Amino acid sequence: MADAPTIHDAPSQEDLSRCVHCGFCLQECPTYLQLGIETDSPRGRIHLLGALTDGTVEATPALTGHLDLCLQCRACETACPSGVPFGRIMESGRAMILQQGAAPRSWRLRAWLLRQTLPYPKRLSFLFGVLRAYQRSGLQRLLRASRLLRVLPGGLSEAEDMLPHLPSSSYEMKPGGSPPSADTKKVALLTGCVMPHLYPRTHEATVRVLARHGIEVVDVPEQRCCGALSIHAGDRVTGRALARRNIDAFLQAGVDAIVVNSAGCGATLTEYGELMEQDDAYAEKARRFSALVTDVNEFVADIGVQAPQAALNVRVTYQDSCHLVHGQKVRNAPRQLLESISGLELVEMESPDRCCGSAGIYSLAQREMSMSVLDDKMRDIAATEAPVIATANPGCMLQLEAGLRRHGLEGRVVHVIELLDEAYRAEDNSD
Repeated sequence: MADAPTIHDAPSQEDLSRCVHCGFCLQECPTYLQLGIETDSPRGRIHLLGALTDGTVEATPALTGHLDLCLQCRACETACPSGVPFGRIMESGRAMILQQGAAPRSWRLRAWLLRQTLPYPKRLSFLFGVLRAYQRSGLQRLLRASRLLRVLPGGLSEAEDMLPHLPSSSYEMKPGGSPPSADTKKVALLTGCVMPHLYPRTHEATVRVLARHGIEVVDVPEQRCCGALSIHAGDRVTGRALARRNIDAFLQAGVDAIVVNSAGCGATLTEYGELMEQDDAYAEKARRFSALVTDVNEFVADIGVQAPQAALNVRVTYQDSCHLVHGQKVRNAPRQLLESISGLELVEMESPDRCCGSAGIYSLAQREMSMSVLDDKMRDIAATEAPVIATANPGCMLQLEAGLRRHGLEGRVVHVIELLDEAYRAEDNSD
């Protein structure tokens, strides 16, 4: 294969000029609502990136601080009447700063750490194996009781606090369901980098639900991390390398669709076409790849969800994952699946599509703002009095579980597809 082309990223003037500074984005931006500062609003950040792009200003620590405080939740895109592609502007702007060598040390360290871990399944398996041993040995309980974690440097205490109770094993693709027929639709499941270790139950539920609908899920062992976290951190070079690996692996699988149950991953995969548009060897393949990508909620809703015959009799509130509702514009499908479950009472919170503060590794990189945004979300959730919080992204699940612990609330956090799977299994057990 030929060497990958060198691509210099920067926000395009066409994208930047679409912002008319009307202000519709202000009341949808979590950081502006918290701080009320123009430079911490979408239109303010666009102005800063425009000045950086044309050389009017330099990437000072103050300027990059305003950019780093952005959650990249893309709520401003939904609110914008001019169709400003803010996510693309922010990602390419951060990449420009990183590629020019003007990024602060924290940005460079972040990109390096992600580059050294997420693309390597064996390294991730080893890391999560160590974390499981840490939890099961009693060391976690001892350290938390001693409060020694509070003196650890570099955000390690915050990272440890976010760690959920890890399952005993990671996800492994297993064949199941009825033997496929000639007309059986075949799909591939993006397993992702951390999802198999944090929430294997979600993948297992996804495969069972798809099998319930007559869908064959094929294994694509050569797939890798989607690259979302690296791209959000400005490392689009690593993002493109991962994209090439995934494009080749999934297109060779010859599937009818690529099903994703992680909203953040799904948004990135649907935008591979834009990411690879300057790569002549992959531009067309990337567009074909992205056309196959679909969120699992939307996929099941589109083929016609089979209403479970058993009732769950549970009160549920739904948290819109930002990159599903604002990135992929999928709002109704998750609710359609939930409403198909007999006995399930869906209670909407006041602002279901407001970010929970997770935003990839934002909860570690910008701990104070992340927790402030989370606190608002947990108050919104508590008002619904729902013991179950459903969402569609592992980052949201991780953050909301931390929110329950932080606020001393009883309840559980699940993926939408898990509730549908629970209803199907209840139906099977009643036979």
